[in-house]
This record gives sequence, structure tokens and C-alpha cells, in this order.
Amino acid sequence: MSRITSLNGRSLISGAAQGPLLFADVGLSFWGGVEPFTGEVIDRHHPLSGEHLGGQILAIPSGRGSCTGSSVLMELISNGHAPAALVLAEADEILTLGVLVAQTLFERSLPVLCIGNEAFARLRAGAFARVEGDRVSLFDAPPDDGWAPALNEAQHQEPVCSIELTRHDRALLDGEHGKAAQVAMQIVLRMAQLQGAEQLLDISQAHIDGCIYTGPASLRFARQLVEWGAKVRVPTTLNSISVDQRRWRELGVDPALGVPASALGDAYMAMGAQLSFTCAPYLLDSAPKVGEQIVWAESNAVVYANSVLGARTLKYPDYLDICIALTGRAPLIGCHLEDQRKARLQVELPALGELDDAFYPLLGYHIGALAGSRIPLILGLEDRQPDLDDLKAFGAAFATTSAAPLFHIAGVTPEALDPAQVLDGPVPVVTISLTDLLHSWHELNSASDPGVDVVSLGNPHFSLSEFARLAGLCQGRHKHPEVAVVITCGRAVLEQARAAGHIAVIEGFGATLISDTCWCMLGEPVIPCAATTLMTNSAKYAHYAPGLVGRKVHFASLAECVNAACSARADGGLPQWLPAAASQEIPAHV
Repeated sequence: MSRITSLNGRSLISGAAQGPLLFADVGLSFWGGVEPFTGEVIDRHHPLSGEHLGGQILAIPSGRGSCTGSSVLMELISNGHAPAALVLAEADEILTLGVLVAQTLFERSLPVLCIGNEAFARLRAGAFARVEGDRVSLFDAPPDDGWAPALNEAQHQEPVCSIELTRHDRALLDGEHGKAAQVAMQIVLRMAQLQGAEQLLDISQAHIDGCIYTGPASLRFARQLVEWGAKVRVPTTLNSISVDQRRWRELGVDPALGVPASALGDAYMAMGAQLSFTCAPYLLDSAPKVGEQIVWAESNAVVYANSVLGARTLKYPDYLDICIALTGRAPLIGCHLEDQRKARLQVELPALGELDDAFYPLLGYHIGALAGSRIPLILGLEDRQPDLDDLKAFGAAFATTSAAPLFHIAGVTPEALDPAQVLDGPVPVVTISLTDLLHSWHELNSASDPGVDVVSLGNPHFSLSEFARLAGLCQGRHKHPEVAVVITCGRAVLEQARAAGHIAVIEGFGATLISDTCWCMLGEPVIPCAATTLMTNSAKYAHYAPGLVGRKVHFASLAECVNAACSARADGGLPQWLPAAASQEIPAHV
């Protein structure tokens, strides 16, 4: 054994650990990317696919994707399948928060260290790593020096820093408003310290993502808050839960999931949250206005709120969302501030032909991967006039592959109607070609068998206008008897679509409507056990499905999905705006 090097960084969660080094230079979404009961990496697009995290020093640039990553990491810490430590290039609030909550409620933890991009690249040389406070040491083999962490190191908590507090903040912190609000304020302040905030701000509303059932720890957390008398202080909506609360038994869901998942939704409603159960809260009447300071979790909702509505929220982790809802106070950092909403990357598009609705989710998926944690400004769509459904699909796919909470589209999104307003000096420029998009198209189309067993629609939840389009495509037709067509949506939009007459047409086509939950939580038997291939118009679900449900995916437009539902086959062709890509070899460059 020989020590290769030692690197210093910033300790986000103190502690000490050692183990085999598991390195990747691609961010990882713990939700949809890591199985919460085993610790296996199930993101089939990720270089660590198939690896098990338990006991290893996990080195990734940052998290990405879903806000529920904090819940998954908390589950892994609770059940013993977590990494021994996390070493990051960039501070990641979602993963850090999962550790903080496990530390606060379960007295279990792991060290989290941020070392910066330059030092992070040097981790590639190591086979074994040791984390001690603000330092990580690399070895070419397991060290034999008898080292062991001090027993109390993993449980050490850093003191709360000096943050400007109001009298009300201090009352919450002193327990004058109950135990739940006190613990919530402690967690808010610990995160504010890690984020470098100097003060807190009032928020007008919250959207809770932590109501997704990831395992026993997620329910234990919510029930503990209820026992402590938790009540939200601002209007609060709930994300999709893990089952259709009214119909999960009818749909054949195993009670081992149905009972606790439904109970988790009930627990958050007991805290005063509204029965909304949608991953698209921007479709509700309570959607925020331009400039409104809010606290939303659920990655696609965050991106839509910031980018399309012009509201202001961070990409809040699960559990920090409810802590802020219980206090009404959030750290004044990031996208809550004007100067933190500026573009850090410019993306230029090629000349485009006639587009269909598959273009926008594909583009969002591709640009999200390019952007990483940088906020992009996209040029080239000024005359295209993408509608709100296009922007919804773009944002959901962007949030799947990016850690950024916001995008700007020149001439389209409210803050970039004049693109100069979102630029603050020169930024790197990336030019993408149709060939680049073709590569992402093939990545999303993981299925080689042309057969289609299931058509998956509604990730994120369907809007009223999407129902209208789908009804038009289904009118006078009927699906193939061996194809399941399933659409997920929120209760409010479902009733609007029913009143408009769309649901009768869609059910006449043979489709099944499911509310309360979303495709990222659905499995067998909603997906028939014998089904091997899915088709979807959601780039988000095309990315997650191979890992979540073990099926290959065809990705295409809504019209192609309906055609496949009738024929039980995908035509396998490219959309008309992609074939010319082979002759346009314009490499991406920064």
C-alpha cells in the first residue's frame, strides 16, 4: 500500500471513513438512479450502473435530477446500504440534506466533502480513499496502518453560524412554536450555514416532494413531525405520491407499498398541506406569479416555476421543503437573488425544419447534460413560439440531466425576452448540431424490439391542453387489445378534462387514467409483468424507466405513441427534423 496524494476541501458534513473509491465524472440522481433498499446504481445511462454504493467512498461531481435524492440517501443511511462517505466536486444541497436529516432524526451520518473541480479530477488515480474532516487521502490499495475513525466523529455537528435572525426566527428556534417547528428551524439554519446565507427570507407558498414513499424512513420522518405537532405556516401543495390513493387496491398494488405510501400522503395532509398530489403544481390555480418567492421541490416543478413562470425558488431537497413550510423562512441565496439567475452558458441551435412535440423534450435532455450546474441561455428558438406544454416537456427533461434550477430561452421565457438581461459579461458558448441531438435520440431509444406493450403518458402530469390533443388523436380509434395505455395526471386537471369531454373519448380509446401518482413511481402490475417494451413521449421517463422498471423504451411524439398503441409496434423511424443530421457534423465546443 502507498499513499498517492492527499487533497483538502470543505467539509459539508464532518466525519471520517475509508473504503474502496467509486469514481465517476458524471453527476448521479439518487432518485431513479439508486435503488433505495439495496444501494445499487440503477441509472442504466450512468457509468456506475450496476455498482453497489454500500461501504464505498463515492466520488461524483454532484448530484443531479430529482429532489427526492435526499430521501433516497436518508433511506440508505437508515438501512445500512449508504456509501461510507461522499466526495463531491461541487456542494450538493440535495445529498447533504439527506445526511443532515438522518443525523438529526436517526443519529446516523456519513461525511460529505467538497473539494472543487480541479482536485476532483485527481481522484481518478485512486483505488482506495480515506476521508478525515476536510481532507481525502488516496491510496493504490487498502492501507494497513490500523487506522480507525474516532467513535464520535461521524456524529459531530457543526455549530450554527451567525445568521441574521428576526424575533420570530428566534422564537421558532427556542421552541416557542412547538418541537416540530423548532427542529425544522434547526435544519433550515444548518443548511443556510452550509450554503453561506447571511439571512433568511419570507416565502409565500411551498410544494412538498418528500411525500414520495422511498421506504420506512420517509414515513418515520413524516410521522415524527406529526407527533411533534407540525403545522405548515404557508399555503402548501403536495407532489405526486407513490400510489393512486383512491384506487391502488383496484389497480392491484401490493399493500406493502400501498398502505405506507398512502399513509405518508395522509401524514403530510395532517400537517395542513392541500390534497393536490401532482408533480405539475404549475397547472393549479395557486401557481405563483413573476417574482414571487416560493419554496418548491420536485425537479421539473422547480425548473418550470423559475424558467417559465418567473417565480423564485431553489431546487429544494426533500425534507428541507417541509422544514421551510413549517417555518415560512428560507435561506436568501441562489435563484432567490437577481444576480444568481444570470446565464452561465450560451447554447446556440442549428437551423431547424418543421418540428413535432418530441423535439422539445429531446432538446431539454441534451442541453441539461451539457449545462451541468450552469444556467443556460438558449438561442435559436425565437421564432418557434414553443407552447407551455413544450416548455413543460423541455424543463422536465432538462431537470433530469442537469443540476441547474433554471433555464432561459431567448425571446421565449419571461426573463430572456431581451437576452441581454440575463447575461452578465461573456459566458462559454456551446454550438450543438442535429447530429448531437441524434446521439441523444438514440440514448433515449433504448429498445431494439419494435414491439410495444405499454404506452406511458403523463410524466410530468398531463395538462388540460395535452388531454385535448390526445382526445383528438384518439377520436374514432381503439388501442390494440394487447397494449396497455396509461396516463397519469393530477386530480384537478382530471376533473377539468372530464368536464370538457376529453376523458370519455380517451377511455373509449381504451386508456387507463391514474391520478395522485406518476410514472416514476409506477411498476407492476400497472405495467403488466409480461411487458418488455414501453413507449413514451417523455424524455424524463425514457431516461429513468430502464432502471426503475427494467424495461426498454421507445421515445417518440404523442402522435407516434397513439399510433403505436393501435398497432402494438413502433415504426422505428426518425422524426423528419433529424435525418439530415448525418450531413451536419458540427461538433459541440465550449
